[in-house]
Amino acid sequence: MFERRQGPTPGQMQQMAEEVIASLPEQFREQMGEIVMQVVDFATTEQLASVGLTERWQLTGLYEGHPLPDRSIWQSGRMPARIWLFREPLIAEWRDTGVRMDDLIRHVVIHEAGHHFGFSDDDMHSLEDEDD
Repeated sequence: MFERRQGPTPGQMQQMAEEVIASLPEQFREQMGEIVMQVVDFATTEQLASVGLTERWQLTGLYEGHPLPDRSIWQSGRMPARIWLFREPLIAEWRDTGVRMDDLIRHVVIHEAGHHFGFSDDDMHSLEDEDD
């Protein structure tokens, strides 16, 4: 699929992320229709600061937008929600952990999609702990 030394290209990561969304149950997919998926090498300084980080290697994904529970019918003209995948930190984690890249992408995309549905990081960690 891709060379281990270089990792997946942005396009390959984008395709894996879109496959994750396509595999979700219909009721979730329908509510994620407007989300823009974007793959870049690293988060910006502003994106890192928004989640309290300073080191660009620490952030593998980010949700930017208004979660569904916080939206109002009176809002209009807003930018679409966006899920960012940060390629270089994902590749570093893939190499360090040995987790399959498609599983890693799935984990990050679902985590960021959870924010779209209004879950906090603590909520999602609790759900993941229950699964173990």
